[in-house]
Amino acid sequence: MQSCVTIALVPQIKSGPWIFWEDLEASMAQASKLGFDAIELFTADATSIDQGQLEELLSKYALKLAAVGSGAGKVIHGLTLTDPNPDIRAQAIQFIQSMMDFGAHFGAVTIIGSMQGNALPDRREESLAYLQEALEYLGNHAERIGVPLIYEPLNRYETNLFNTLDAAKVFLEGLSSQHIRLLADLFHMNIEEIDIAQSIRENGPWIGHVHLADSNRRPMGMGHTSMKEIADALKQVDYQGAISAEAFPWPNPLEAAKQTMLAYNQYFTI
Repeated sequence: MQSCVTIALVPQIKSGPWIFWEDLEASMAQASKLGFDAIELFTADATSIDQGQLEELLSKYALKLAAVGSGAGKVIHGLTLTDPNPDIRAQAIQFIQSMMDFGAHFGAVTIIGSMQGNALPDRREESLAYLQEALEYLGNHAERIGVPLIYEPLNRYETNLFNTLDAAKVFLEGLSSQHIRLLADLFHMNIEEIDIAQSIRENGPWIGHVHLADSNRRPMGMGHTSMKEIADALKQVDYQGAISAEAFPWPNPLEAAKQTMLAYNQYFTI
């Protein structure tokens, strides 16, 4: 498992669960100094960062790019995979595909979180058909580029599609594509799962990325999540991916990053 920290580079967003903000190189320098293995980027689109520049910075600071988020597609452009308008759905697919191509250059997964959208009232099956069509296409693209796509179950206040790992897994099992994996976000799971550790054990082979945050979405150790059992479950299923801090930068980015590394070292390096 690799320690990972989030960096948000979207000017339109001034708050959210990302540790570092706005200044890419300064954030990477701090992450490297604190001992992180990798970063997860939240960018406006696939062209907002020059690939060559990012390659140089990753090499300079001995970091990997673990993941890229696609949420700006919804936040900035209002795009989701379940929108009833076919043109908007097509644009959403194109946006995610471009992020996948960008991330794949670095071996990084792309995350579908908020861009999954919501099921329309009384039209759930129709909305799920739209989601299935999109994920079939994007899953096949993931196979072509050789990097899995990551689907994130969100809590009930953010989506009415799938809120638990198991529910999302059942849906993914019905797809022809086998190149989509699940994101185990501990904040969302704290709201929705009966037993986080048990859910991880039951769905271990499907987990392709982990978001680390405490029950209040502050850095791990600043809430009431029982982390030892969760860490033990991830070890039991032989999870090999990133443990990425998607948490509020409380009380400030540097202290949040330090607390995250303390938690990572406490639970994953012993």
